[in-house]
Amino acid sequence: MAHPPSVDKLARSLAVTGLPHPLLVAAARAAIASAGPGDDGDAIEAAAHKHAYRRQRTMLQPVINATGVLLHTNLGRAPLAVETSADFLNLEHDLISGKRGSRQAAVGELVAAAAGAEAAIVVNNCAGAVLLTLAALAAGKGVTVGRGDLVEIGGGFRIPDVMNQSGARLIEVGTTNRTRLADYANGAEADGDVALSMSVHRSNYRITGFTEDTSVAELATLDAPVVADIGSGLLDASCPWLDGPPPSWLEGEPAARQTLAEGAALVLFSGDKLMGGPQAGIIAGRADLVSLCAKHPLARALRPGSLVLSAMQDIALSYLARDGQSIPFWAMATASVESLRGRADQIVAAIGDDRLTGTDAEATPGGGTLPGVAIASYGLKVDGDLTKSLRDQSLPIIARVEDQQTFLDLRTVHPDRDGEIEMGLRTALEPAK
Repeated sequence: MAHPPSVDKLARSLAVTGLPHPLLVAAARAAIASAGPGDDGDAIEAAAHKHAYRRQRTMLQPVINATGVLLHTNLGRAPLAVETSADFLNLEHDLISGKRGSRQAAVGELVAAAAGAEAAIVVNNCAGAVLLTLAALAAGKGVTVGRGDLVEIGGGFRIPDVMNQSGARLIEVGTTNRTRLADYANGAEADGDVALSMSVHRSNYRITGFTEDTSVAELATLDAPVVADIGSGLLDASCPWLDGPPPSWLEGEPAARQTLAEGAALVLFSGDKLMGGPQAGIIAGRADLVSLCAKHPLARALRPGSLVLSAMQDIALSYLARDGQSIPFWAMATASVESLRGRADQIVAAIGDDRLTGTDAEATPGGGTLPGVAIASYGLKVDGDLTKSLRDQSLPIIARVEDQQTFLDLRTVHPDRDGEIEMGLRTALEPAK
């Protein structure tokens, strides 16, 4: 352009976005650089606002999950409220002795108590828990794993790859669909230097038909300690933190307490799935093995910070208090269909548009948990694809589309957000009137 506008003046006109000035300057420069010969000042200013808006929408921010996927990986899996003050924490300071303490001790003891384990430590995620366990207990030695357990988790990461990085030697036994106890025994005997037997829960797929698996209880009869990666993080199959019986959709899901009782030396699982906590990986079980993991050099590289540990402490205390309703995941997962229907009816009545109706729905656990499981739910349905308009709200609403109809499942929407759902739908429906 012969006479481009002032970058500083254009950036200042974007102050309403709330972004810091250096980001507004970048937006202004991008708009000027992309301007065409016929663009006037108004067009350039509009382009600058668009650049600033796009930058703003790429930043982390709260959203409303109306997809019906309880543990939506793209939306951070388990919802979690974290409140903290700008104070120091006794992260590695023993308040009783006044000496240096362990960041793992207090939180690890609480998680261990909730899981029925002798001891536990927390790392950054479940893949980290697998890596650290194998490195600490099986580096340079063999680990027997059934071929059907050699899973690929999210992002293309595979159990064999993680095992290779740990220094352990993979010993594949059995076949994809049938693996017997004798396969593990024969594999260990043939190798001659096996440190562990490993069981990996197929939490993101199912094998059906002509199948046979070896249970943890059976593996525990062999010489090598059993490490069970149960993945999804159910602490206790009896769900004592809930008022009623365990939800039927949990049937068959392995739980930490029961897996340890069956003979597993260690259980590994995620913190942000069925546990309902922050992203973390937990190693729980025999105190001597947990201690070896905690002393390994990788433990420092994989350790979580104070925010994660504080959140994990709060979650563990809720479990020990048997207060499942204070854990957001369990509150939304166990809400009755009747309560969801009542909320949907109120929103439909308030908007008063014939295109919007209540509808039965099926929510899913998601997050690589309980594949194929459906949870009865209820929500809202409206003709047309309104997902972009809903995403464009100041508090973005993430919905789904099927057969050119937009669905909002209320099981994954906190009741306090029904007002935002109503306003978002009003805005989305208005242009079409």
